[in-house]
This record gives sequence, structure tokens and C-alpha cells, in this order.
Amino acid sequence: MDIFANLALGFSIALSPFTLFLAVIGCFLGTIIGALPGLGPSNGVAILIPITFSMGLDATAALVLLTSVYYGAMYGGRISSILLNIPGDEPAMMTTLDGYPMAKQGRAGDALVISGVASFIGALFATIALALVAPYLARIAYKFGPAEYFALYTLAFATLGGMSSNNQAKSALAAFVGLSIALVGLDNNSGFNRFTGGNLHLSDGVDFLVAIVGLFAVSEVFVFIETHGKNSAVGVALGKVTIPWAEIWTTRWVMLRASVVGFVAGILPGAGASLGSFMTYMMEKGIAGEKGGFGSGVAKGVAAPEAGNNAAAGGALVPMLTLGVPGSGTTAVLLAVLMTLNITPGPTLFSDRPDVIWGLIAALLIANFVLLLMNVPLVKIFVRVLMVPPAVLMPGVTMISFVGIYSLSGSYFDLVLMIIFGIMGYAFRKMDIPTVPVILGILLGYQMENNLRHAMTLSDGDWTYLFSSPISIGLWIAAVLGFVAPVFLRGMLKKPEMRNIEDLVD
Repeated sequence: MDIFANLALGFSIALSPFTLFLAVIGCFLGTIIGALPGLGPSNGVAILIPITFSMGLDATAALVLLTSVYYGAMYGGRISSILLNIPGDEPAMMTTLDGYPMAKQGRAGDALVISGVASFIGALFATIALALVAPYLARIAYKFGPAEYFALYTLAFATLGGMSSNNQAKSALAAFVGLSIALVGLDNNSGFNRFTGGNLHLSDGVDFLVAIVGLFAVSEVFVFIETHGKNSAVGVALGKVTIPWAEIWTTRWVMLRASVVGFVAGILPGAGASLGSFMTYMMEKGIAGEKGGFGSGVAKGVAAPEAGNNAAAGGALVPMLTLGVPGSGTTAVLLAVLMTLNITPGPTLFSDRPDVIWGLIAALLIANFVLLLMNVPLVKIFVRVLMVPPAVLMPGVTMISFVGIYSLSGSYFDLVLMIIFGIMGYAFRKMDIPTVPVILGILLGYQMENNLRHAMTLSDGDWTYLFSSPISIGLWIAAVLGFVAPVFLRGMLKKPEMRNIEDLVD
């Protein structure tokens, strides 16, 4: 009965006019961001963080806005995948395998509607499961001590790094860079500054919001300028959009199966929506067999990955809220938002701030229905987003980044630091080094160091204490498997061939 009382509390918050307005705006902006190739949910949320804080929103309102953007971007990623064969983000990559062939057959409208409904089913299932599973996982988290938390943070680095790069060594290097940046500033134990170079601005450490906006948003500007220059985006012709009821009905079990598998994949720290999309597509392809026609433009090939990646997006919120460990790159950004608002994610969050948790869950339930209405009858509006010239889009992103960061601190040093992180992010992307482990290192480095020190204090320096409980041993084993498993998975996962845009437009 507690869950119904908590949901009643959540809906009393989510149905307030202002919170409802934020959810709708977040869904709309998120869908636009997801539809633009290359931006994706991580960059979209990072770009909007400065605006969120400059508006002076409280914790619940800020989280509702940014998670609505997150969900909306997951919906929107399918649009360019189907119409241009260019994934809006990495989780939408599997949608291109059958979505684009359907569009080539003159069934682009059907593919967009089916994928929209599948996204709705996956996200709705994940949100309901979040409400049911998260409180119980939070209770288990009470059994965690410093050794267990240190092992958990190691698991997060192992799995998130393993799934976000083609090279484990590069992932480890990125994590090392992030952890090194986390050491900058005042040492709480000794009271001395570490690695500040005598710069007083660094005494409080590196602001992770500055690092996030630099690594994601500013680096994206550099990449966009390099790859697009002054070229205008290509308009896409879309015929009449109708609702293919028969195909939606035949894919209902596909959507449900994919939702379950995707949600479980999302709960795994670091796995994220990409793994959920891949697992569900390969699962349904195996069930259908050779006669299923996967890869030739079938509805099941669109429904499975879209339900899977949206369910995984919701599942990634579970470890973030209950354990304080992000389940994906986007939830790492959301974790930074919570920490900036002086809210510590973890098992106590459900008892200390139920208004934040249940207000968020209720708002996401509402946002799912808003997104369904936006992405089926209004899909033609979002298709027009692909026609926005980069000469208009990227200066807007740059302005938001600079004005937003300066409005938070009023420090020119933060602007310089943001540009430095932008250059570093650009260089990392050119070298195919993932930036998400860097962010994770900055976010978790402080807590990881504190838990390691606490564990060594309790054990009088005995390092075997880190492996002294069944929970910590299980987490260490999971970390090793999570780091090694992607090596085998990547051999099965091949990106679809990217054609020139001119060849993709009918």
C-alpha cells in the first residue's frame, strides 16, 4: 500500500501546472535534440543544465525537466535513423537495420509510428518497474559499507568504460584522467591543496558541471564544425502518416519482451541503452529465425530495439537513484545535477526526499503519454528539425553553454576551464577515447577515495578487507566480467554502413 501513497504524493507534485509545463517542454526539447544526428541525450541534457540552474528551479523541478529531456531524446533518436539511416544517437543504431529499409519501401510513416509506440511501451514499463524495484534495491543498499561501495564504484568504471569504447585500454585511460582531475583541490584529511599549481580557483576542485558542458556540448561544437562546416541540413520528404494498427498488434509481444530485457540491461551499471537495444534486436532476430526477414524492413526489427533502448534508459535511473552510481552516460550527467543541488543519491534518498523521487516518477509517467502524443500525430513537426542549418544550430549551442556557465559562477576562469575541457573532449573523440569515464571519474572520485580511506582505517591497512564480504566479492567478480564481456559482444555488434546523405534522400 505504501507505493500507492507514494504515487499519490508524486502526482500531487507532478500535476501542479508548473511541473507539468516543465515536463511538456522537456519532452518537446528532448525529441528535437534526439532527432538531430550526433547530439543524443547526454549532450542534450548537458547543454540544458546551465539554463536549468539559471532559472532557479528546485531539485524536483530541475530533475523533472532534465529527465523529460532524457526520455524525449530517446524517443527522438529514431527519426534520423529511419529517414536518413544516420542514428540520432548510439542506442538508435539498431533501429536503422530495419527502419531505413522500411522507409525505402515507402513505409517511413509506418516505421515512425511503430517505433513511437514501441518507445512508449518500453519507457512506460521501465517507469513502472522503477517505482516497484527501486525502493527494494534501496533497502539492500543499507547493507553496503566502505568496502562494498569501493567495489561498486570499480564495477561502474569497468562496465561503463567497457561498453563505451572499442578499446579497453582507452577506457581505462579516460577513467584515470577523470580520477586524477577529482584529486585536484583541498585534501580534507591533510588540509593541503593538491595539484592546484598555486591557482586559488582550483582550491575547491574542478566543478563537474563545467567539465560536463565542456566535454559534451563544447566538444560537440568543434566536431560539428569539422564535419559539417557551412553545409545545410538536408530536408526529408515524408508522406502521409497513418497508424498501422495490424502491425502494432502483431508486435505487441515483441515490445513487451524487449521492455523486460531492456530494463534489466539498463539496471546494470554502465550497460545503458546501447546494450539494451542490441540485446533485444538479436533476441527477436533469433526467435524469428531466417524466415523473420530481419534486416529487410520488418516491423518487429523496428519495435524490438526501440522498446529495448527506452526501457534501458528508464532502468539506468535505478542504480543512480538507489546507489548513487550512474547506469549510463546521461544518468552520470543527471547525478552531477543532483550533487550540485546538495542531494545525495542513495538508499537514504527515498526516506529523506520522497518528494523528489516520487514527484520524478509521477512526472515520467505523465511524460510518457505526452511523448506518445507528440511522436505519433505530430511527428512531421520533428522531421522538419532535420532541416535546421548548422550555421543556426551550433552558435545557439555555444551561446547557451557560455552564458549558462557564467551565470552560475560569474567567473571567467570557469569559462576558460570549460573551453579547455571542450578541446580535451574534441581531442579524445578524434582519438576514439570515450569521455563518459572521465565524467564518471570526476563525479565518483571523491567518494571512491573516501571509501577506500575509510576501509583501510577500519581494517588497519589490511587490503583484503576490500574482499571480505559476499557482496563485495560478487561486485568484484561482476566488475571483471563487465570489463571483459564487451570484447566478445563487440565482435557480434557491427555498425550499419553509413551512406552519403545525398544517397539517402528519395
